[in-house]
Amino acid sequence: MTLVDDDATIRDILAQVRRIAVIGLSPDPERPSHGVAKGMIEAGYDIIPVNPFESKILGRKTFADLKYVSDAVNMVAVFREPKHVPEIVEMCIEKKVRNLWLQEGVIHNEAAKYAAEHGMHVVMDRCMFKEYSRLLG
Repeated sequence: MTLVDDDATIRDILAQVRRIAVIGLSPDPERPSHGVAKGMIEAGYDIIPVNPFESKILGRKTFADLKYVSDAVNMVAVFREPKHVPEIVEMCIEKKVRNLWLQEGVIHNEAAKYAAEHGMHVVMDRCMFKEYSRLLG
């Protein structure tokens, strides 16, 4: 797979995925992660919140860690500091996640390259909901 920065591939990814685990999803409506996840839910995506400090966000059961999500996910979206990305990539590899989305400001070139080398499509430093709205909305 590859590091993705072209519209056609991003459109294909967003058109094909349905279940997205959002790591770092905040319960605060003022936070970008909350707005993005809410927008993706409204667009028909199944969002799985991952936040160790909450039990429910946006009315959905929240998991403390990606490793506790038992059902398969099509994509993992990351709203965490870049220093956390390598461990998230390792968990994605273990769970056989095919798509990794690093939100705006989440940049970790080495981890993104490692994820791509392990079969993932990686979108980095882009907003998932902005791209959905622009390409499919």
